[in-house]
Amino acid sequence: MAAHLDPSEMTLLQALAARYPTADLALAEAAALRASLLLPKGTVHVVSDVHGEYKKLRHIINNASGSLRPLVETLFADEMTAEEIQQLLATIYYPHEAIEYWRPAFSQPERRREFVRRMLRRQLRIVRALASSRRLSDLRELFPPERRELFEELLFEPLTGRGAVYVDEMIETLSLHDRDLSAVRAASRLVRDLSVSEIVVAGDLGDRGPRLDRVIDYLLEQPHVSFTWGNHDASWMGACLGHTALIATVLRISLRYRRLSQLEEGYGVIVAPLERLARTAYADDPAERFKTKGTGLRDDLLMARMQKAAAVMQFKLEGQVVKRHPEWLMEQRNLLHRINLAEGKVGVDGRTYRMLDTHLPTLDPADPYALNAEEQACMDRLRQSFVSSSRLWHHMLAVVRSGAMWLRRDQALIFHGCVPVDEEGQSLSLEVDGQERAGRALFDALDRVVRRFFRKGAEEANEDADWLWYLWTGPRSPLFGKDRM
Repeated sequence: MAAHLDPSEMTLLQALAARYPTADLALAEAAALRASLLLPKGTVHVVSDVHGEYKKLRHIINNASGSLRPLVETLFADEMTAEEIQQLLATIYYPHEAIEYWRPAFSQPERRREFVRRMLRRQLRIVRALASSRRLSDLRELFPPERRELFEELLFEPLTGRGAVYVDEMIETLSLHDRDLSAVRAASRLVRDLSVSEIVVAGDLGDRGPRLDRVIDYLLEQPHVSFTWGNHDASWMGACLGHTALIATVLRISLRYRRLSQLEEGYGVIVAPLERLARTAYADDPAERFKTKGTGLRDDLLMARMQKAAAVMQFKLEGQVVKRHPEWLMEQRNLLHRINLAEGKVGVDGRTYRMLDTHLPTLDPADPYALNAEEQACMDRLRQSFVSSSRLWHHMLAVVRSGAMWLRRDQALIFHGCVPVDEEGQSLSLEVDGQERAGRALFDALDRVVRRFFRKGAEEANEDADWLWYLWTGPRSPLFGKDRM
């Protein structure tokens, strides 16, 4: 029979044989998979537009968008007070904080042991209810190895006939070595992991919020997470690959909302080159139109000048992208060559407007889209810092590998943004890789393009990564869908 199999089929069969070396093992797995189709469908928890708000995201994930509360109230309605239910929920949502809050009450060892015994049994009772939609093998995979036997004993305690003394002795031993409260924390995590079968983040992990890095860190701790990319995700992907226009964009937005900590602390990106440019090229600039939002440790005026310096570089570098791609028909976005510095005016869409800020010391009217020497040196340093950040690369690679332009879950189509259509509702096309594509074909082609760039890496993808800039702000980008920003 092997002679009739092509190489790809043989590769798959060899992989299966390594995992299931006997016919009985393979048949047992097939039987379990077939039976699992009869189990209730797990919950898919969809969130979108996180925008760097990691604290809010953590709360939404920890309480499974509120679905845990009604389950707990139903399970314990006849045996727990409202205060006890709240204590249980708080321990599940925020085990570290809740345990620290109640720690003074555990000064007596017996009270602590009683709390742990009671809490673990209640937590595993919730697990028992949630496990009805899971294969036992899938459930065991969620058990931390060091707690597997304890959790299995608690899970099957009503069936073993051994009474409570056996499990109580296990808890007592943990207590003697100060590991009992860590078991409670692990059980809280187990409950949360079982409450949803998959988390889908439908775009825009970062934007104006404080810490994109912490958002991704927390999501990658979840057992099953998927992404559909948003235009802000595309901008960070491009910056990770060293695309200079997107580096300037990410910097400008981080400066506008005073979110430099996600760059400096989160990803180790050094912004000192931009600070130096602001102190030299914009030394006397009031930068009134570039005041940042919020407060922080850096001087307000310096932050405004840094944002202006980043914005001017962004306008120049975006102009270069537009010139490289006349097929995108975005020339109307380029305004620097339409500025009359002597008169302080600019032409936009056939009309002339007086400019609110005419201090543009790095703008050369003869070559308005070129970075000057100071800007180029600044951008070279910034680019090196972005592409050298291993944590940024790890995060963006995870978002690409676990993400897509679109996902389907049952009868729900999940994507961020829009399907580009005309006024009659007909799909608008865009040329990708030499072929006009529209609708699903456009989504699929752009998906392949993104993955191709990440296979190339930063050293080979710079100008090719212009597509990530288009996904960020292009008029027919499914992630943007507007004529202009």
